[in-house]
Amino acid sequence: MCHYDPAPTGDPETRVLTPAGEDETAPPVHAERMPERLADAGRRPDRKAERRRRFLVDASHELLTPLAGLRAQLEEARLHPAETDLAELVDCSLRDVDRLQAVVSDLLLLLKAGTEPPHERRAADLAELVRTEVSSRAHRSPVMLRLIPGVAVHAVEHEIHRLLGNLLDNAQRHARSRVLVEVRQEGAHAELAVSDDGGGIAEADRERVFEPFTRLEKSRGRGGSGLGLTIAREIVRAHGGTIGVEDAAEGGARFVVRLPLADPPPGRGA
Repeated sequence: MCHYDPAPTGDPETRVLTPAGEDETAPPVHAERMPERLADAGRRPDRKAERRRRFLVDASHELLTPLAGLRAQLEEARLHPAETDLAELVDCSLRDVDRLQAVVSDLLLLLKAGTEPPHERRAADLAELVRTEVSSRAHRSPVMLRLIPGVAVHAVEHEIHRLLGNLLDNAQRHARSRVLVEVRQEGAHAELAVSDDGGGIAEADRERVFEPFTRLEKSRGRGGSGLGLTIAREIVRAHGGTIGVEDAAEGGARFVVRLPLADPPPGRGA
């Protein structure tokens, strides 16, 4: 038989069941281990705080790098005005400003993602959203489409367009000759895939590539804010879906998004 012996402090860690007949004045087992537990808790890293710290460090680096380049160009022009090619200076400065603007815009979008109230969704044909996005963009490489019409998802359309844009930007940066976009139905999900014929992504990097400011060594210097795939993942999660990377048939990377199906939009079959 056991007696319930609450600790006077009310700390649940020190409440023990004392077998009848034993010395109830002896230190409880949990109490004896409390200093050890507190020490372990103090040594245990706060993962959330560490991620926040790393994010801020990386964001600062992404902002300071183009600023440093811009400053160096302008100071060089001031010291040697006669030797400065004004047109080249303006072009280089605008590229740095464009990079800064991209980073700041994506930072703001990412920070707002978890704080804004959810937008209203409606059933939308995923193939039509792809056609609209692809037709509105200039492309470095040809974009091939394999789209099954009538595959509907509940979507915040401007967010899905942003998702498509980010995946297309990424594919275009790494494609050697072409990009392929596919839409089809797989069971209870709509599947969107964006593939390139570039160098691909090693299996060990396929989770890391979605982290903020991750740039794989071979892709350094290829532009982008470093947040495009992070934002893509947040959009997919907000829509109740998943995103992952696999090998493309063309030898590059294939980003696969799976979203829950919705009822087909009016006028469309299933």
